[in-house]
Amino acid sequence: MVAVAEPYIAVGAPFLVRLFIGIPMQESVTEFRQLELADSLLSALDSMGFVAPTPIQAASIPLLLTGTDALGKAQTGTGKTAAFSLPLLNKLNLNQHKPQAIVMAPTRELAIQVAAEIKNLGQNVNGLKVLEIYGGASIVDQMRALKSGAHIVVGTPGRVKDLITRDRLHLDEVHTFVLDEADEMLKMGFVDDVTWIMEQAPESAQRVLFSATMPPMVKEIVDRFLRDPARIDVAGENRTVAQVEQQFWVVKGVEKDEAMMRLLETEDTDASIVFVRTRQDTERLADWLSARGFKAAALHGDIPQSLRERTVDHIKRGVIDILVATDVVARGLDVPRITHVFNYDIPFDVESYIHRIGRTGRAGRDGKAILLVRTNQIRMLRTIERVTKSRMEEIQLPLRDAVAEARLNRLGLELAAQKEESSLEAFVELIEKLQETIEVDTQTLAAMLLQRQQGNRPLFYKGPDPMVAAIERDKQRRDRRRDDRGERGERGERRERRTFNTADWDTYQLQVGREQGVQVKDIVGAIANELGLNKDSIGAIKLAPEHTYVQLPKKMPEDVAAQLKKLRIRQNEVKAVVVEDDVLREHRRGGRDGNRDGNRGGFRGNRDGNRDGNRDGNRGGYRGNRDGNRDGNRDGNREGGERRFDRNRGGDNRGTFRGERNHGGPRRDRKPRFED
Repeated sequence: MVAVAEPYIAVGAPFLVRLFIGIPMQESVTEFRQLELADSLLSALDSMGFVAPTPIQAASIPLLLTGTDALGKAQTGTGKTAAFSLPLLNKLNLNQHKPQAIVMAPTRELAIQVAAEIKNLGQNVNGLKVLEIYGGASIVDQMRALKSGAHIVVGTPGRVKDLITRDRLHLDEVHTFVLDEADEMLKMGFVDDVTWIMEQAPESAQRVLFSATMPPMVKEIVDRFLRDPARIDVAGENRTVAQVEQQFWVVKGVEKDEAMMRLLETEDTDASIVFVRTRQDTERLADWLSARGFKAAALHGDIPQSLRERTVDHIKRGVIDILVATDVVARGLDVPRITHVFNYDIPFDVESYIHRIGRTGRAGRDGKAILLVRTNQIRMLRTIERVTKSRMEEIQLPLRDAVAEARLNRLGLELAAQKEESSLEAFVELIEKLQETIEVDTQTLAAMLLQRQQGNRPLFYKGPDPMVAAIERDKQRRDRRRDDRGERGERGERRERRTFNTADWDTYQLQVGREQGVQVKDIVGAIANELGLNKDSIGAIKLAPEHTYVQLPKKMPEDVAAQLKKLRIRQNEVKAVVVEDDVLREHRRGGRDGNRDGNRGGFRGNRDGNRDGNRDGNRGGYRGNRDGNRDGNRDGNREGGERRFDRNRGGDNRGTFRGERNHGGPRRDRKPRFED
């Protein structure tokens, strides 16, 4: 029976629905042996422990074996590499010298990974030659390898184009072109290279494109180069996301570096990837973790390719346990040891998040992803949840005592495994000699050795844990918000509830400024998150190149003042000291009064206009509100001519604003005033 329909394949668990032109309908594929694959490939799959294909494999392999152009939509970790690799291997003519298939990937790491998987799948194909080509490696060696022959070439678009233009990579015998992760490839700026390469492809060649999303650039490539492509879509929930346990922690109480250390020590990890946004942060965080005894290494685009390959090999073999990486270089990594993905920095988009957590939970394995998110990034977190149709669990950071207990337990397990070794006898004699030399008893000597053993990772802590104070501040903020909601008046006005007397300020000088990349939002965020102060307890802020002035209440609790001394902003110690600055104090007072009265005048005008029920009253009320806010904000902030930040910006001409409650009253001159 032949089904004639739009060339499309929809995959939905647990059944496979297959509709495309000219391909016979058949039962759902549940084993690789149901597919028309060579015995050498089936035996390799058996030896690797693969019996049943994933949905994308079951849908793609029968179709690609026919030579039809295809467009596959599947997320990372669904098994799409084997989906296009097995048909390629099945159609090879090993007697041909020139390349028969070109597979293009967006990054060097993914090209290496794809080539390695093709080699594994073709391990029983005698004489198979798979060549990976990419920038950063010797082009002379790659040209020499092409000259000696290669059946399948896997490479990045830039190097593939380079070798074609040098007349070293010949396409006249290529029967299949594959674009893997096409959306990422085009997003990275390879659109011109990909277009040029596809223009060189023989007319008879099969064209296959796999992509997680279908942005306009991908659609243009599809419309231009694919001929009536069959469409393969893995429907339903994202399998990668569903396979990974997802959690998040809201940054508070401690710095993110400290948070990472606590999570790494208390989570049951084998190997982990920590994702950061910048190359500089990969080096900094990897060095910071290494100094505290973790086996960590950085991975980013500026590292030479040979070192990047060695780093990936080290995490596969257990030489290192933690990769601190940027998004791009970690694409394509498939390391069975990776049990955890830590998002030190939240990604800019949902697709990047999916690719990140796809480094774990692959091929049916379980995985875990933990996201560190600041309070002003919660909206992005909710967007990720909505798009991925998943729900993340909020967690509390382990307390320091729990971290110390985990270290002690780990040390105990290591010592228990070591106590049976016969080589310990020589060390027993050394202990006796040391006791005589330094004149200590056995217990004291053991304590001294434990102290040396702990290094930068203490086996116990002294003093309060800042996380305890952070949790308590969170509880107090929630209680205050709940109380505030209960104190609303009949007109919907919230009554003022102040923790401090906001007219009584100290001006602090922080030793960070614009030269350290600090912005006002960084100052506010650090004070709000780390000190637990609300917006009414933060006064005017003035940024300078090398320092910042900020107003904070005079009478702060001792724990808040102590936390201020330890405050860090953008990894810089602020070293806060009190200075005398009456200008800032006047600026705050004038701005607050002007804004409050401007709002009050506008509100009353609006209220009275509505109550009278006439159009002019409404218009006048709106104007009172608008002009009160606008004029008060503008003049209050421009007093003094300084670039300052004040959360309650406004003017100080109370009489002018109240006069504007008369709806038809004239608007005052709003010319800004500056001080010399």
